[in-house]
Amino acid sequence: MERPNAWKNYDQNTKDDVFAFAEEYRKFISKCKTERECVAELKKIAKQAGFVDMQDVINSGKKLHAGDRVFADNYGKNLALFIIGRSPMAAGMNILGAHIDSPRLDLKQNPMYEDTDMAMLDTHYYGGIKKYQWVTLPLAIHGVVAKKDGTVISLNIGEAPDDPVLGVSDLLIHLSAEQLEKKAAKVVEGESLDVLVGSIPLIGKDGDKDIKDPVKANILAILKEKYDFEEEDLLSAEIEIVPAGPARDYGLDRSMIMGYGHDDRSCAYPSFAAMLEVNAPQKTAVCLLVDKEEIGSVGATGMKSRFFENITAEIMNACGEYSELNLRRALQNSCVLSSDVNAAFDPNYPSVMEKKNASFFGRGLVFCKFTGSRGKVGSNDANAEYVAKIRKIMDNANVFFQTAELGKVDVGGGGTIAYMLADYNMNVIDSGVAVLNMHAPWEIISKADLYEAKKGYVAFLKNA
Repeated sequence: MERPNAWKNYDQNTKDDVFAFAEEYRKFISKCKTERECVAELKKIAKQAGFVDMQDVINSGKKLHAGDRVFADNYGKNLALFIIGRSPMAAGMNILGAHIDSPRLDLKQNPMYEDTDMAMLDTHYYGGIKKYQWVTLPLAIHGVVAKKDGTVISLNIGEAPDDPVLGVSDLLIHLSAEQLEKKAAKVVEGESLDVLVGSIPLIGKDGDKDIKDPVKANILAILKEKYDFEEEDLLSAEIEIVPAGPARDYGLDRSMIMGYGHDDRSCAYPSFAAMLEVNAPQKTAVCLLVDKEEIGSVGATGMKSRFFENITAEIMNACGEYSELNLRRALQNSCVLSSDVNAAFDPNYPSVMEKKNASFFGRGLVFCKFTGSRGKVGSNDANAEYVAKIRKIMDNANVFFQTAELGKVDVGGGGTIAYMLADYNMNVIDSGVAVLNMHAPWEIISKADLYEAKKGYVAFLKNA
């Protein structure tokens, strides 16, 4: 059954709302290109909207009541927001879970070297990428350098109009005969994704021209002067190389957005925005934004950590409801939208999609009953009763939505954080925005789908 195109049903006022929310989001992803930047910006907005740091609540011994808004920050890379509901938490929560990390190039711990009078940065790619897509692009540096004295220095180079940009070079077409015979996975090797950062040698104050690795020395001198850190401090740095420049309106009709990190910030931001539109819900409303999804959700800031379980216990304690049994009941009785993107149908590559079960631009929020690969391996696979419940919520709120799989059977596949939340015996289904060019440096989404995602998430938080 074919789902309707949302644009055909919008009046002018709704179109104005669609474009206004899209512009708000476009500015967000232009500014926030790392998980740390996302958390910092969303915390600032949350505080303005009345959310209180849960650590302050714990330290003060304050009690929480229905309607209270709190957030918890985990190492600056996770953010969980709660609006306490009127029902006991043991009755369950309505949870929007998304991730805020995206594929990129990370600097190695010992990244800087010089070769033939060029200063280079050695990288290790993060997440699933087509490596050849990352060459000959303007790239920017984002991240932090942690010094031994406890100082943490933030880096953002390549975004301001007068900033320099960086890049990974590619072999010129005139000498590429052998390279072009390789399979796409090998055209550019992972160890060849080194970033060129400088070519002027340092000359000593006394005119000394025999400095070892003088171009590298010059770059280090620039960094020391501007940011006050040494090469050794890069051992304790987290520096990400990402596409430089802002997200842009895409299409002559401006109906789409081209930007870096739509996967999964096009779901994370509407999830966060939905929380700002909820007041005094019946069930506790939660927005959970996590890290490390692109590499398996591992580590202290990934979905597999105990962060969410622990902070839920703390909040229940502040509500006067904590017991181990009540915590288990709260988790088991919760409903979740695992908010992650889906692959949009691409007319240039129709062979990998099965049209009846593909997602399309402009047809709204995408629900994916199961993900995984091959025989649904690694999938959550939501039960039919929960799918029916979600359909009713969306229809009652006049949300445009569609259902899809991630490509044809046995062509590929993918996963989300859904199955990890389902481990608590929650009802979970994947939902999100359709994306073209997924995992490429520049991805594309429909503004209508972004708007319907927020609308659907609000309806879920209020009515699930």
